Amino acid sequence: MKTEIVHSLTSTFEGHAQQTDGGVEYWLARDLQFLLGYAEWRNFGAVIAKARIACEVSGHPVSDHFVAVNKMVELGSGSQREVDDIMLTRYACYLIAQNGDSKKQEIAFAQTYFAIQTRRAELIEQRLLDAERISARRKLSATEKELSDVIYEQAGGNQDFALIRSKGDQALFGKSTQAMKAQWKVPESRPLADFAPTIVLKAKDFAAEITIFNAREHRMASEGAISQEHVTNNEAVRKTLLDRGIRPESLPAAEDVKKVERRLASEDKKSLKNPDGLDS
Repeated sequence: MKTEIVHSLTSTFEGHAQQTDGGVEYWLARDLQFLLGYAEWRNFGAVIAKARIACEVSGHPVSDHFVAVNKMVELGSGSQREVDDIMLTRYACYLIAQNGDSKKQEIAFAQTYFAIQTRRAELIEQRLLDAERISARRKLSATEKELSDVIYEQAGGNQDFALIRSKGDQALFGKSTQAMKAQWKVPESRPLADFAPTIVLKAKDFAAEITIFNAREHRMASEGAISQEHVTNNEAVRKTLLDRGIRPESLPAAEDVKKVERRLASEDKKSLKNPDGLDS
């Protein structure tokens, strides 16, 4: 396919993209019909039907990607008539392209266009999740350092910090730190938190923040008092998680957060060298 045709089709497809009030990108099926080279709505409807089945088979809710709507169209006489239409997500468009007539130049282009756009969206979403986890890990580190400082200031030494944190883990997971390390296959020299999923990092951080607040508020001056406070807070956080159907000790380990940091840093360097590139 010639470069000028590719650029023209890219501009045309992107020009027909719209957004909901919530910022979700979509295309209207009757616009896509002509973009993909289908003159008859009936024939295009058969392609949409196949795409719906493919969506369902893939495990995605069809109603999330194919939304029936009505719109007014101009008739030759100058009057208007209401017709059925469908709001399509990028993923729905991709499925339609995959089920279309590949001999059509427009379909051949759309199959690649929407595949790349869908992949790009997935990469962006994963990067945001990775960045959120890194941020949660750094926040927990800062909170635990503050807790260590509080123990040192009020209990006369921060040698008790590791013990207090361990008791907090026991209360949160219902298992010891060592047991969770063994379960998640965490190297002995590494902190458990480096392999914890984001929800666990935030849970540990919340419990530690409450411990810091109450330790200062009530001027707790012993390891025993601060330790009991920390256990109570982790037990309360665990109860909240269990009430919402989340059992922290049953969650799978996440990727080593240090590896995630290195990967994102590497991707940033690559993007500076090749701003238009897309990793596969």
